[in-house]
Amino acid sequence: MAQQPTRMPTLYLSHGAPPLADDTEWTRQLADWSGGIARPSAILVVSAHWEDAPLTVGATADGVPLTYDFWGFPQRYYGVTYAAPGAPALARRVRELVTGPGEPLRQAPARGLDHGAYVPLKEMYPDADVPVLQVSMPTLDPVRLLALGRRLAPLRDEGVLIIGSGFTTHNLREMSPQPHGEAPSWSVEFDDWVNRAVADHDVDALLDFGRKAPAAAVAHPRNDHFAPLFVALGAGLDGHERSLSTVDGFWHGMAKRSFQFE
Repeated sequence: MAQQPTRMPTLYLSHGAPPLADDTEWTRQLADWSGGIARPSAILVVSAHWEDAPLTVGATADGVPLTYDFWGFPQRYYGVTYAAPGAPALARRVRELVTGPGEPLRQAPARGLDHGAYVPLKEMYPDADVPVLQVSMPTLDPVRLLALGRRLAPLRDEGVLIIGSGFTTHNLREMSPQPHGEAPSWSVEFDDWVNRAVADHDVDALLDFGRKAPAAAVAHPRNDHFAPLFVALGAGLDGHERSLSTVDGFWHGMAKRSFQFE
């Protein structure tokens, strides 16, 4: 008799720029995090670094090169590899769950994982032996992304780990020069507010974060890195018993806060 897949949590993680992978504290935090989660049958990632509408499915074949979607870094960051298997069966399930009349789904078979996906996954699943599928973020509207997450939620019962990958505060113009110096007040205040709103399951406040959160306009001049939270949150709403803050702290003044929804 086939074993019943484990119901998986959903994750929102702060993925950082490629150099964050050199931070031993962050890499340990991610390794410890994944070590406490049941092994997924596959991983579905929505990254802040791929906005495309309608919803678009990335590469499903094995061996598609990574997408090095950053500029100006030392050459070694462009030599990173992460040869996770493709996930064509998961792509078919996504199509079943999210398409309907007037709801097309596009395919981008040559688009490999971007750094919002492979940078954290390389730390969480370093053997690259779990199939991974990345799909685009089709909107920045929190309400629509929450709805998308809810439509993807059945995947949790099929052993799929759904990850929204962004950054809890993200303002490159206001980055602190030192990676571990004192975090600016705007980042601390926004991070604290988000942590409390998630702990209180205050979905309405989170959806209206632009008006309700302190320093929201500074913490997110554009909400692309906060938007993936709503996919993870939406997928975790049904049967949602608890939320955990799994990673905290700051890197160059930006909040690494990450969450697990169960």
